[in-house]
Amino acid sequence: METNLTDQKQHTPKDYKNGSAVRWCPGCGDHAILNCLHKALAELNLEPHEIAVISGIGCSSRLPYYMNTYGMHSIHGRASAIATGVKTANPALSVWVATGDGDSLAIGGNHFIHAIRRNVDINIILFNNKIYGLTKGQYSPTSEKGFISKSSPYGTVEEPFNPAELCFGARGTFFGRAIDVDLKNLTDLMVASAKHKGTSVMEVLQNCVIFNDGIHSKIADKAFRAERTIVLQQGKKMLFGANNEKGIVAEKNLQLKAVTIGQDGYTLDDVLVHDATTKDSTLHFKLARMGYENDLPVALGVIRDVQAPTFEDEYEKQIEEVQKKMPKKTFTDFLMGSDNVWELK
Repeated sequence: METNLTDQKQHTPKDYKNGSAVRWCPGCGDHAILNCLHKALAELNLEPHEIAVISGIGCSSRLPYYMNTYGMHSIHGRASAIATGVKTANPALSVWVATGDGDSLAIGGNHFIHAIRRNVDINIILFNNKIYGLTKGQYSPTSEKGFISKSSPYGTVEEPFNPAELCFGARGTFFGRAIDVDLKNLTDLMVASAKHKGTSVMEVLQNCVIFNDGIHSKIADKAFRAERTIVLQQGKKMLFGANNEKGIVAEKNLQLKAVTIGQDGYTLDDVLVHDATTKDSTLHFKLARMGYENDLPVALGVIRDVQAPTFEDEYEKQIEEVQKKMPKKTFTDFLMGSDNVWELK
């Protein structure tokens, strides 16, 4: 399915739209994610027939209906497993998974972590609105402890999942994060994900205007987004703030700290430089956890991006090695082989 780039036209976002009426609530963050995916695919200039979008069940999982590509609206929690099969059967396809925090982290939790562990070359867009939207407002695996919902009227007593922790625990090779209202960074993250060879997990902090409106407003609002988030860029200083006057430093105990440059003895030289490609995930893990249990900005952008063998490449390699050692047989030879035939006397 290789395309001759010299003969290939430059695609635009509309080439990936199929004309179907988008049936999400007005103001839902899903609209922004869909538009950014169209833009990212146009930037990558992939042919529509080179793309497959797989989803599970939930509001996010309607996304394949709005794509002029191959697609499958599958069953609850199984999108990562089905995407694994699609990629293994046709490694030439660019495979994308649209899933929610309930679909992928609850019933689909095992499929999610094992796809990451296997490092299948798929792109997982995890819509995280910390609520079950399609089933009308029950708490999800990412809802904060104490969250009041239809299924937890007195507040949930459960500790939430942090998607980054699951990704790193499964030895993930790519993790990034974006906010639905930050279209540029979200599009850039999708492009970086597609260029990564292996499982890419993109956590998108997405708003549900009906059942969990404003859940990410403390960091998404433009009035203070620059102060409460940091967009990490490869090879650049970890700076944030309205005028990039703040930075992330590492203390002697390896704890991360947000400082103002020029105050308390901290200079620009003390600020860490982001390297998403280092194999050691220690710093990546700490960056991904910022803002959850500490007084630090939430990290956005590509947090981890390392190379490792992919499942489908290793699978194909194994098949080739076995075929070299064994003579090729027809299907009839296989059926009539001594191990598969019984003689009745």
